[in-house]
This record gives sequence, C-alpha cells and structure tokens, in this order.
Amino acid sequence: MAATTAASTTESLLVSAPPSTEALVSLGLYALIAVLLIGILLLITRFLGQRTAGEVKGQPYESAVMPSGDARLREPVPFYLVAIFFIVFDVEAIFIVSWAVTWDRLGWAGFWQITFFIVILFLGLLYLWKKGGLDWGSRYLHGTGRGGRR
Repeated sequence: MAATTAASTTESLLVSAPPSTEALVSLGLYALIAVLLIGILLLITRFLGQRTAGEVKGQPYESAVMPSGDARLREPVPFYLVAIFFIVFDVEAIFIVSWAVTWDRLGWAGFWQITFFIVILFLGLLYLWKKGGLDWGSRYLHGTGRGGRR
C-alpha cells in the first residue's frame, strides 16, 4: 500500500498540468507591483536627489591619494581569467549535480542532454586551451605575454 502511494505521488509530480489562471494572474500582479515600485522609487530619487557638478567632483579619488599615471595595466591580469573560468565551470558543476540528483527520472533523454552539455563545455575548454587562455605561468611573469614587453 505504501509503495503504491509513493509511486502514485511520484507520478503525479512528474505529470503536471498547466498553471491555473489564478496562479498566472497572481504572478502577473506580483511582477507589475515590483516593476511599479522600482519605477516609483527611481522617479522619487530623481526629483528629490541633490545634483551637483563641479571640477573637483569629477576627479578620481581613492583613499585620499591623488591619482598618478594611468590606471590601466600594460600586462594582462591572469587572475581575472581564472575567476571567469571558475564561474563557468562552477555553473557547469551545478547543472551536472542537479542532473545527477534526478537522473533516474530523466531517462535516456536526460542522459543525452547532459552528454551534449558536457561535450559543448569540453569543446570550449579545448578551444580555450588552444588559444592559450590557460597558459598564464612564466611568460606573463617575465613580461613576454600578449601585449607585454620583451
């Protein structure tokens, strides 16, 4: 009896009906109220906020130190590449783990979808490797990387 109830509950979760009109109306009202609230707050700040302009206000300022030189770096900063790669592959891991949690319900269609996803990401990794995006070792430290001095 318990196994039949669990199976029917699982099947009822997998087969879902389209959302009701009441649910769609409440979602639409929620979105409309959120957009209106944001718009009203932006208009209030536009009209009530103080706007001043001047030469001193337009100058860069950081920690009470007057800027000297250009803020742009001549050498590429590999740390940012690693951070972007981490974000991309972290999102990939989230998708794969969420697939792994429901692999028994997805069947072969889910298997082929995650396989396609992994193959595309692997091809992106190969492209990145071929372009040198993963080579940020000694050549950047010695200034011979892209855009660097020799």
